[in-house]
Amino acid sequence: MCGIVGYVGPRDATEIIVEGLHKLEYRGYDSAGIAVQENGTIHLRRAAGKLSNLQRLLIKEPLEGQRGIGHTRWATHGGVNEINAHPHRDSSGDIVVIQNGIVENYLGLKEMLKKAGHVFRSETDTEVIPHLIEYHLASGAPNLEEAMRLTLGEIKGSHAIVAMRAQEPETLVAARLGNAGGVVIGYGEGEMFVASDQPAIIEHTRKMAFLEPGEMAILHKDSVSYEKIDGTPVEKTPVTVAWDTNSAAKDGYKHYMLKEIMEQSRSLADTLIGRLNLETNNVNLEGIPYSRDELRAFKKVLILACGTAYHAALAGKYIFEQVARIPVEVEYGSEYRYRDPVVEPGTLAIAISQSGETVDTLEAVAEAREKGARITVITNVIGSQADRIAEGRIHEQAGPEIAVASTKVYTGMIVDQVMLAIALGRARGTLTDERASELLDGLTKLPTQVGDLLAKEDVYDDIASRIYNAKDMLYLGRGVNFPTALEGALKLKEISYIHAEGCAAGEMKHGINALIDENVPVVCIVPRDQLYSKMLSNLEQVKARNGMVIAIATEGDEDIRRKADEVIYIPAADYLLSPVLAIIPLQLLAYKVAVRRGTDVDQPRNLAKSVTVE
Repeated sequence: MCGIVGYVGPRDATEIIVEGLHKLEYRGYDSAGIAVQENGTIHLRRAAGKLSNLQRLLIKEPLEGQRGIGHTRWATHGGVNEINAHPHRDSSGDIVVIQNGIVENYLGLKEMLKKAGHVFRSETDTEVIPHLIEYHLASGAPNLEEAMRLTLGEIKGSHAIVAMRAQEPETLVAARLGNAGGVVIGYGEGEMFVASDQPAIIEHTRKMAFLEPGEMAILHKDSVSYEKIDGTPVEKTPVTVAWDTNSAAKDGYKHYMLKEIMEQSRSLADTLIGRLNLETNNVNLEGIPYSRDELRAFKKVLILACGTAYHAALAGKYIFEQVARIPVEVEYGSEYRYRDPVVEPGTLAIAISQSGETVDTLEAVAEAREKGARITVITNVIGSQADRIAEGRIHEQAGPEIAVASTKVYTGMIVDQVMLAIALGRARGTLTDERASELLDGLTKLPTQVGDLLAKEDVYDDIASRIYNAKDMLYLGRGVNFPTALEGALKLKEISYIHAEGCAAGEMKHGINALIDENVPVVCIVPRDQLYSKMLSNLEQVKARNGMVIAIATEGDEDIRRKADEVIYIPAADYLLSPVLAIIPLQLLAYKVAVRRGTDVDQPRNLAKSVTVE
């Protein structure tokens, strides 16, 4: 989850690294630190808490130098304090290291190093890495590159690591082990960059290459070479990425989250553009390599995801089964590989990940592929690990999402699944021209409908003023909007710290009713669809128990006003597309509640954007 940045070149490294860390703070904000080489010595500055604390320290105690590394931490081992902040040193101070990942066997390595005379200062697992490098240099390794290679052969787990050494002032060594922790190499003019994510360096270069698991990069200001951990040279051709720096700015919004919510009309238009073929009643998915016969031959869909992406996947289950008439299994990436799953022949595995670097999902993909599944990914980051290992891919085109709580990417994930389901349904002969035309027409209207919905942002303030002191909330939905209830509850608890539960409304009588009283606001998702009468009955059950009801209802439904305490209207839409519209009021409501409660909306406590540790 942590963010890493490195620079070697002619410019001031401190400024470049701190700017890069600011772009990566969504990956972790328990502490931050920087190491810069000046006059043959490596100097450290570290601070607990957010990056702003480090910036204040650097004003008091500035650093100057043309080579350095920096880190923003999401704590795994050891408390949140300056001692545990990265970078970490070896005993002599000659070597410094930053890392994203967990050294699974650090206790045994630490014990061995202690017996060899090494003194440890922190509680972290990371600190064994610079000590191991020091150990191998003292044992005869000729340089940092070789000592790093030997170290990588001893540590277990998935890692992104960058190291530098005072005695080799022109070199940075970066490495990637396992599926966790992306490593991006940026090519400048007489300068080189390394980072865990593209936004950290895109202001300086769009020319980038990506480390695969088991690869190292040796960076100098004018060059970079690549090799496998066993020393085998690797050739890489850098690619040019398309993101611009302005797309990651707040553009006048108080929070990135609000900006990203309000961008959804555009982001949905971007993910649809060029992909809908209204003449053939089909879709053009340029990243899907399967022929019509191959699509027809699939017998099952397996969707792998975590968190918000998992909720999008649950909505996808309804979509694929109804449109393509194919059985669908949805699995948590974090659980999938630990039960020796059965993968049937003819399985299409779809991995959904905003960053394309979610380690749980990547490990689940590896398990599914090993057992014979074909792999397609839905991701928002071109060049991510998931993007590179898949044979099929759909890029969301949502642009950078900075806030930890995902919003615009969630709606894009649903739309991408609808398009893939249309392709499958047409190939399998389960989707008629008439039904395909209805879905395509609905997709073309979505960006405008979302824009109209977002224009009514002010309706949420009054509701937020009534519920922001609640200790618990319930979200109820049915059918394709049961996942909407799950995602709505997740948004609230992520950023407001109110305990919230998303529930299948039909399950109320099996225990949920016991939670309802006048102190528990209940959000009921009640669009006019085939389950409308069922949801009305559930709403009535809440009112009978004195619950406060906030209804998400279809425009024109006046009956609901007599039954609910508060109503938020959404445009009428096809049943399978309604989750895209229904989630937006829940995103805005969560945002308004969090602002009233004074929480850190963009960087909620204990969370990080890219989950790259298990």
